[in-house]
Amino acid sequence: MSVDHVALGMSYWRVPLARAIPALALAAVTTFSTGHSADFGLLTFGVFAVITGAATGVLARASMPTGRPRTVLLGQAAITLGVGVVALLASSAGLLFYLYLVSVWAVVTGFLELYAGLSTRRRLTAARDWIVSGALTALVGIVFLVLPPDYAQTFRADGGIDGVVTASVFGVGLLGVYGAILGVFLMIAALSLKWETVKPVPARGEN
Repeated sequence: MSVDHVALGMSYWRVPLARAIPALALAAVTTFSTGHSADFGLLTFGVFAVITGAATGVLARASMPTGRPRTVLLGQAAITLGVGVVALLASSAGLLFYLYLVSVWAVVTGFLELYAGLSTRRRLTAARDWIVSGALTALVGIVFLVLPPDYAQTFRADGGIDGVVTASVFGVGLLGVYGAILGVFLMIAALSLKWETVKPVPARGEN
């Protein structure tokens, strides 16, 4: 049996799965939407955060033994759930609020997960997943933090049609890309833990 399964519990794989599904849903909704306004971003982010926070908190509490990884994941889940509720209640607060809320959430939860991964990297193979997902989330938070609210980049599409990418379009699109990358990564991590096979240790004297 792997160290992951011993330390985190046989059902821990449900935690990354619970995080992957809302992330992939976020990516799908964002991709197939034609309007990338700040209000749309707050609404979709809020739904994503509430579902992710609630599911992660319930499953982490049920499947993980007491310890640093469980504490960090529960803290991360609580922050995500709280921020999601705020986003839904203030879904018409505008662009500045959207950029600020997502950046604070991503930086705080990303560095929490990164810390959990780095501090357990020599004991748990799941720490590698936490390092990658934590670093990705923190990086997205930093991009949101430095994105100018008045950002506008013109472009010319095929057929000579001119357009402009504003901060809201870029921010909502970036959140969708983040959801796609994180969702695929966590889905692979979850299935790898579920289907993991470990070679039996030969008995003494066996070749």
